[in-house]
Amino acid sequence: MITTQRTEPIAVVTIDRPEARNALTGQMMADLVSTMVELDDDPAIRVIILTGADPAFCAGLDLKDLARTYDEATSKRPSTGREIRSLLPILDTPLIGAINGPAVTGGLELAMGCDFLIASHRASFADTHARVGVMPGGGMSIRLPQLVGINRARQMSLTGNFVDAGTACEWGLVNEVVMHSALMDRTLELARSIAEAPPESIRELRRMYATLAHRSDPEVYREESAWSRRWMNEKFNASQFEKSRDTIIERGSSQQ
Repeated sequence: MITTQRTEPIAVVTIDRPEARNALTGQMMADLVSTMVELDDDPAIRVIILTGADPAFCAGLDLKDLARTYDEATSKRPSTGREIRSLLPILDTPLIGAINGPAVTGGLELAMGCDFLIASHRASFADTHARVGVMPGGGMSIRLPQLVGINRARQMSLTGNFVDAGTACEWGLVNEVVMHSALMDRTLELARSIAEAPPESIRELRRMYATLAHRSDPEVYREESAWSRRWMNEKFNASQFEKSRDTIIERGSSQQ
């Protein structure tokens, strides 16, 4: 099942099927998409955290269930009007992955759909598509090389070997590794930092990253500049800027 704990302005979504290492059935996938869209549409929620019930983050898709119920699961997939990438709908709300254990194949694709990942020291990562004889359809061949580089992505996908949390951090797959007992505290700390900022500017900045980050053509810099000018003309609030600047200076001093 998919469970949600709301402590506004943060929501924690948990993949809760520990007896199957949180493998996703077709119904669970539909529920996860619906839950994410519902939270994204709620103005009271500024940050979403995605995690799994111990001991795993997600073992991927339940192939036995999907083979048995594929047509039914596909027909029941919610019509959200959202494009699906990395098994998740495209969101405006920031999404942090709290990776508490193994994230395997579809579970790795799911993790890579988050804005960034914080990992427990117990976490590990693997792409076993080739070993089970299926091809990725949740963004693996796109997102993995973007995050770790093409050669490391090929190594992971062709061998199917597991990568531990420390190596995943060195490779750029995760941002931080913490002790398992500190995982949610650290993730919530980062979520609160994001939630402190004006939500409209956070959402717009995420749209910029999603649109521009993986392009390298010279035109992309002009597009960023034009985007910035549109924002300044339409949304900029000078008095709010002054208040925010003073708060940022104080916050920076406290973090040094």
